[in-house]
Amino acid sequence: MKGGQKNKSYEIDMCHGPLLGKILLFSVPLMLSGILQLLFNAADVVVVGRFAGSQSLAAVGSTSSLINMLTNIFIGLSVGTNVLIAHYYGAGQEKEVSETVHTSVLLSVVCGIILTVLGVGLAKPLLELMGTPEDVLDKAALYMRIYFVGMPVMLLYNFGSSILRAIGDTKRPLYYLTAAGVVNVALNLFFVITLQMDVAGVALATILSQCISAGCIVVCLMKTEGSFRMIPRQLRIHKDKLLRIIRIGLPAGMQGAIFSVSNVLIQSSVNSFGSLVMAGNTAASNIEGFVYTAMNAMHQTAVSFTGQNLGGKQFDRINKVLFQCLIIVAVVGLVLGNGAAFFGRHILRLYSSDGEVIEYGMIRLSIICTYYCLCGMMDTMVGAIRGLGYSVMPMVVSLIGACGLRVLWVMTIFQWERTLLCLYISYPVSWTITFAVHVICYVAVRNWMKKTYG
Repeated sequence: MKGGQKNKSYEIDMCHGPLLGKILLFSVPLMLSGILQLLFNAADVVVVGRFAGSQSLAAVGSTSSLINMLTNIFIGLSVGTNVLIAHYYGAGQEKEVSETVHTSVLLSVVCGIILTVLGVGLAKPLLELMGTPEDVLDKAALYMRIYFVGMPVMLLYNFGSSILRAIGDTKRPLYYLTAAGVVNVALNLFFVITLQMDVAGVALATILSQCISAGCIVVCLMKTEGSFRMIPRQLRIHKDKLLRIIRIGLPAGMQGAIFSVSNVLIQSSVNSFGSLVMAGNTAASNIEGFVYTAMNAMHQTAVSFTGQNLGGKQFDRINKVLFQCLIIVAVVGLVLGNGAAFFGRHILRLYSSDGEVIEYGMIRLSIICTYYCLCGMMDTMVGAIRGLGYSVMPMVVSLIGACGLRVLWVMTIFQWERTLLCLYISYPVSWTITFAVHVICYVAVRNWMKKTYG
């Protein structure tokens, strides 16, 4: 591929040479980027919990599952961008890379505008449908409406990052998020403590910080050299690229959205225990998010490495990529997950000084974080299958094996034993079953490819 030496220093040759070092070089900045991005929400939760009270903490936390449900379909399309550019880039097809870049950037802005309209308009009705308690409903709706105003820049950053990841660049998104994260924390403190803006302040701080990270990504794509350079006057939707992005990305987005439906159902079940349990669940979920994000970097690594090696017809390296990603994600999940459970009480005190909130949070951490490596391994299998160009298969398996089972659990077993312990056990059970089925699907796809391509 053509491009300046400066850009080459950020790229990774995924199709040749030893894999382990390159996988780590790619995934570690990705882990740090994801963790830093989570600090946006963590700063919201910590500041609002410490300086605005348990009701405001519960209000912010009650929106997370709903926000994910509405955004995951559109964010999932960025997976299609990643896979498509990785295939073209690995195959050396520069024109196709360029057309995919310009289609993706314009698509992100259009999707962001659609999300803003949906989120602002449906915030309160959907929160009411979830059974959000009256004492937190208005604050939750206000937070959600302001948050969704920033959807165009959030999606622009996500799609732009997918473009860079596809060619092996995970460092520059990390730099941009570092700058945005510092601004986010500073604005959170200023808006909530100094201006007394409560949940509106943390939502506004998030939007402004996302504008910084998205702006940096756009400047990067405009100033870069090579086929993935973005030229504003060339922004247009290329129908063939759009259809391929949708074919790969829409199932991924639907999977994420329907997963969020099951999480919304569980959040509704948590809501039935009252605002203190909601606050503990919010804080614990936020801590889990850091572990999940670190593991999810291996999902994205599997997508990019598998996609480029498929495009470059390096079929013998594909199994090696998956095996090494699974080993890494298992280690990361075991170390970070059990670490979060072990130090849980100390970490939860950062979110709330209320003893009951901390104990409720520990119930969740002690179950989910202990077995979190299973979730990471499940997602890594999904990434490998998507990297091969199959997106519907892992979607169907995940929806039936994880989402469907989780919903069935809440509607049956949880109804017989209405405890938080029973509710949270549904997670590791669903991860184990779904991971096993994904392994079978991957083996079937690779056997078919071996017969077809030799």
